[in-house]
Amino acid sequence: MRIIGIDPGTGILGFGVIEITNGKIKMIDAGVITTPAHTPLDERLEDIFDGLTEIIKSTKPDAMSIEKLFFAQNVTTAMSVSHARGVAMLAGRKGGLPIHEYTPLQIKQTVTGYGKADKKQIQEMVRVQLGLKEVPKPDDCADALAAAITYYCMSRVE
Repeated sequence: MRIIGIDPGTGILGFGVIEITNGKIKMIDAGVITTPAHTPLDERLEDIFDGLTEIIKSTKPDAMSIEKLFFAQNVTTAMSVSHARGVAMLAGRKGGLPIHEYTPLQIKQTVTGYGKADKKQIQEMVRVQLGLKEVPKPDDCADALAAAITYYCMSRVE
């Protein structure tokens, strides 16, 4: 089973693809899709859609796991990120993937065992669980891998 995890964002969208074989998790691919600041939103969303569509085609995941949004204050940022999240979900849907959504709390709790874990704790647990020598960079990439790991842990699929 292959799972693509998504950490949504308009400027930087993190992705991470993991594969589960005989109960062992390994990273297949991970990175970010970046869009230039001050570019019109519709162009940025098109870049995200095209980039994710290519990643889905090349890595052939069986499911998508995406972080739900949680914003307490900045409505403008929330709206922008929600657009990117919608485009990511559309790319997954067009790629024939079932889509699973998890809150930041669920992801933190699943990956670290603690719902209020900080970024460094999440990154380190992603590194450990995937048997990597270094923490995946940037943060968005590690967060996307954490989303993918969460789907695996929540569903225990193979």
